[in-house]
This record gives sequence, structure tokens and C-alpha cells, in this order.
Amino acid sequence: MPYHPVVEKIRTLLFERGAWFETFEHEPVRTSEEAAKLRYGYALSQGAKALIVRGKIAGEGKKFLMIVVSGDKRFDADKLKQAFNIRDVRFATEAEVSEITRGILPGGVPPFGGLFGLEIYADRGIFDNEKIVFNAGDRAFSIAMKSEEYRRIALPKVGDIS
Repeated sequence: MPYHPVVEKIRTLLFERGAWFETFEHEPVRTSEEAAKLRYGYALSQGAKALIVRGKIAGEGKKFLMIVVSGDKRFDADKLKQAFNIRDVRFATEAEVSEITRGILPGGVPPFGGLFGLEIYADRGIFDNEKIVFNAGDRAFSIAMKSEEYRRIALPKVGDIS
């Protein structure tokens, strides 16, 4: 079964930027908990969960953005507001996620918001792990990489948001 085209875009990006990474093919999963059971050698806390939300940013108005938190954490809208002054936050609907990502299903969204024109806001906690792992554009395909290389390549804004 062919994967979503963004899977290859991420692999190419990581290869071109000289990042260490490994890949996993597995049964389709939707949640971080389901994925952690299939990614041998990686804990739930190493999962980089990518969420698309809409929020109001001072001077920019309402727009979609990407939130990235550890697989064992929940995103906290109040902390996002406090750290980055983003208000009126709501999760994107499944239809909005599909439109923004050109057909990626929820649960398969990778933490590379730049591929979709989204700014990335990452929780500081994901960088407590040497390596992170995430669904890479498909619910049945994951990539693991070093967290500092993720920071270097994806260029997220980092704060306490979980």
C-alpha cells in the first residue's frame, strides 16, 4: 500500500539535512498509545504528537498552527496563551486537518508544520529525550530521529505548553 506523499518528503528532508533517522512500518494507529506499543525500543514519552489548532495571535489574527507535545502529555491551551500570547485556541476539525495537510488523517500528522505552511510550537519536554518518534504523514509509518536534529530542521518555537 503506498504511503501519503509527505512520508517521502520528510525522508528526503532528513537525508538532505544530514539527520540520523530510522523508520518503522506498522499497523495503522491513531493514538500515541497505540503507536508506542508498535515502536519497539521507544517509550510513549518519546512520541512527538503533532496537533493542528487555530488560535488568535496578536497582530496576525486567527490562523492555524501546529502544536507538538510528548506522547504521554496533553496540550494545555492556558500554557500556550501564557508562553506565546495565543488566544481563542481550538482544535482543527478533521476536515480542516485534511485540507491543510492535503489528505493526512488525524493521528498521521507529522511534527513538520512547515510542510503545510504552519508555524510550530513545541513543548520544551520533547527535548528531554535524546530521540523522538512520530507518525510521518501516514498512520502506518513512523520515523525516529534525534530531538536536537528535529529542533534544528523544523525550527519550532519552544515553551512550556503541556
